[in-house]
Amino acid sequence: MNQANNSKDDAGILGGHEFVRVLIALAFVLVAGYYASSNGMGVSNLSILAIAAAIGAYMAINIGANDVANNVGPAVGSKALSLTGAIVIAAIFEASGALIAGGTVVGTIKNGIINPSAIGDAMTFVWVMMAALLAGAIWLNLATYLGAPVSTTHSIVGGVLGAGVAAGGLDIANWEKMSAIVASWVISPVLGGVIAALFLIYIKRAITYKSDMVEAAKKAVPLLVATMVWAFSTYLILKGLKKIWKLDFVTAAMIGFAIALTVYFIVRPLIDKAAQGLKNDKDAVNSLFTIPLIVSAALLSFAHGANDVANAIGPLAAINDALMTGLVSSKAAIPLWVMIVGSLGIALGLALFGPKLIKTVGSEITELDKSRAFCVAMAAAITVILASQLGLPVSSTHIAVGGIFGVGFLREYLKLSYEKKLEAIVSHSEKSGFDNEQTQAFVERFQTASVDEKRAILRELKASQSPSPISSAERKGLKKATKKELVKRSALFKIAAAWVITVPASAFLAAILFYMLLGFSVA
Repeated sequence: MNQANNSKDDAGILGGHEFVRVLIALAFVLVAGYYASSNGMGVSNLSILAIAAAIGAYMAINIGANDVANNVGPAVGSKALSLTGAIVIAAIFEASGALIAGGTVVGTIKNGIINPSAIGDAMTFVWVMMAALLAGAIWLNLATYLGAPVSTTHSIVGGVLGAGVAAGGLDIANWEKMSAIVASWVISPVLGGVIAALFLIYIKRAITYKSDMVEAAKKAVPLLVATMVWAFSTYLILKGLKKIWKLDFVTAAMIGFAIALTVYFIVRPLIDKAAQGLKNDKDAVNSLFTIPLIVSAALLSFAHGANDVANAIGPLAAINDALMTGLVSSKAAIPLWVMIVGSLGIALGLALFGPKLIKTVGSEITELDKSRAFCVAMAAAITVILASQLGLPVSSTHIAVGGIFGVGFLREYLKLSYEKKLEAIVSHSEKSGFDNEQTQAFVERFQTASVDEKRAILRELKASQSPSPISSAERKGLKKATKKELVKRSALFKIAAAWVITVPASAFLAAILFYMLLGFSVA
């Protein structure tokens, strides 16, 4: 019965049975190949272009199935959005980002990972790009099957590296750039986790630790929403719209601040109205984050579509350019049909196969409520802005998942600390000769106290209690139990392992595919 439910949860909105979903995906891949062969004006070899278009469509489907989950997973996990609603919003905004702000020119070598001039023969370059694209797609497909959110950028970078080295030797690779990408495996999740945790600490101190949470939320939530608008406006101007409207960071930040200031004065009375009649508890206050979460999911999807669609159509555009000109170029024009293949493929992949990874990101790492999910979304936007200004190559996937782990580990630490304090209070009460009723009253007083009152109680306790109210063994047992409850270690190890092997796995696979394609062309 559980397997049936899991299968239903993982089913996309365009087909309940997996066989049906695979058939729909296969049909799209074949249609993309046929369309390319029918509309490849000026191309020297239409059959190769058709195969490349089919592989590009396959890659786009896998990006939609895996990478897009990071943008909407937290909103679904916190129940701000239904699964169907998240898929519809993400599909619309991913496609819109790709078509509106995806640009008309793309770099043929992602992140300058290899030197294209070292590949003198245009057909060899075509085989390199085709092998890289197919290797990245196969690795993403496998990662999605295993339920591991991985970086599509790293997948295609590994593919280009492996196929490039196979074609031109070790000297063709930019190993300094590769070192920076390896460093990003640590930088991305740590930055995302720290920033998400900092926002969660602020929300707890400004709202949920207050005795009157509703009144505190009226003051803090408009500030948080304005900060979100500032971050996302700057993020979209710098990253999402950079191919149609390029601005420097200071100008983008000033425009974003002006938008945020305007939004603050609009949102504040709306929050006051929404807060009327709310219960003075955490769940009620959390409802104020619903609309900001939905907006953040849409904006993240738009920016992702504008940027990461190049992972699907970049190599395809490069192949199209090489077949048209007979040359190896560092930049290639993006025909409209290529952009449509990429944007529709991502939307279709999300609709067909996205729920599995949305579920993983949204609920299988740690429990997310709306305020925690809001912190993850904020971390995603701010970390990309900081990293781009510092010149750090970060992965949006690693940032989002790192943010989820960040809030999970913070909750784990705070819960452990809180439980230890309660244990100390109970122990002190027993040693002071209090009966059960008095002890319970003391504990209830601590639980309902504000942060400042809690600190006063703990100061009194520290001044009067004997040392070590709970043993070392009890502390370890409590810590272990808490970790199991709040952050799933199995998810942590699975995702970390997938991240580490993404580049080498796709590189190895691409090298094998390159030799196979080269042998096929010679034969």
